[in-house]
Amino acid sequence: MDTTRNVALVFSGGPAPAANAVISSSALGFLDHGVGVVALLDGFTHLQAFTPSNPLVEGKHYLNLTTAISGIRNQRGIFIRTARANPGKDVKSKADLADESKTAKLRASMAGLRSVGVDALITMGGDDTLKTANFFHMLGMPTVHIPKTIDNDYFGIPWTFGYWTAVDAARKALINLKADADSTNAYFIVELMGRSAGWMTYAAGVAGEACAIVAAEDLEGDLDPEALASRFADLIAARERDGRRAGLICIAEGLAERLDDAHKPKEVDAHGNVYYGRAELCRTLAERTMALYKARTGKEKKINPKQVGYETRCAEPMAFDVVLGSMLGHGAWRLASEGRFGHMVSVADNLDIRAVPFSDLIDPVTMKTKVRLVPREGDLFKLKDALSYPFGR
Repeated sequence: MDTTRNVALVFSGGPAPAANAVISSSALGFLDHGVGVVALLDGFTHLQAFTPSNPLVEGKHYLNLTTAISGIRNQRGIFIRTARANPGKDVKSKADLADESKTAKLRASMAGLRSVGVDALITMGGDDTLKTANFFHMLGMPTVHIPKTIDNDYFGIPWTFGYWTAVDAARKALINLKADADSTNAYFIVELMGRSAGWMTYAAGVAGEACAIVAAEDLEGDLDPEALASRFADLIAARERDGRRAGLICIAEGLAERLDDAHKPKEVDAHGNVYYGRAELCRTLAERTMALYKARTGKEKKINPKQVGYETRCAEPMAFDVVLGSMLGHGAWRLASEGRFGHMVSVADNLDIRAVPFSDLIDPVTMKTKVRLVPREGDLFKLKDALSYPFGR
């Protein structure tokens, strides 16, 4: 770091609780050691659009941070804002890095960073941001990455900052819905966040006292909505016979990815990400479960669909996530000060800082990142089954 004048911080992708703890701690590490900190506003949006005739403007496109940033650690939201712009989205293989058309936004971004005196980059974001961080590093911009996702499915780290706060926000919503269900002799099928893995759904479902919890890890092959609705109808009928007239069923939004092509959602955002929420899988399952229950019992049963998602992303961060986020932010300074660019910040037991090389996280051929599923042989998976009906209440 002896020759580094300034580092840039960029937050990309969806929000996560304790983001400001990460930003604050990372910035302070550099500032306390005489390195300037340029905080990019709105993710990569303005940076990738840089040209000499369209320069970065302080206050509009970036901020020069000061030690006053220490006061944001517990604030909700993201102080420097975020967006899904991704300058590396056109790069699909290592060979693409030699294609000027596919790396145009990456090179524009690097030119933009250097135009404001930046010598190194700290990225905060999900899998796509990690891939892009790797591209920056391979193209000559020293980069350290901090993992971010409330889905907690990041390979290379046991817990991602904001995950437990998001779980708790979901739990609070589920407890309210359960009280509503109990008061009206009804059920809710609640769709929770989790594009690829069931970490959020399993933990929130257990904490929220759901009677059934289903995520992608529960499936073999494609999802058959009719078969799943049939299972739910049988479960509700069995619980009725036991005198339980209400309850919650939790499903992960990522189940939509396992639908066959005829049912899979087609709508994508500007960056190619499927809108799983638009599939409203909870609504489809609620309607089919009601119909099957009536056909089998001759009785009506109200089953309400409900999506719980955005409510969890900017909840007030709990202490654990503030500490974890602060440690990861501090870790970015530590890795950079030791010259360990091309690494992701992680933590081990007792939140000790670990450095994980990008090469351990990204396939060298496909340039894709690994996803960490909930292991079916693991105890969290066994716990959610143990606390689901018929064993749980």
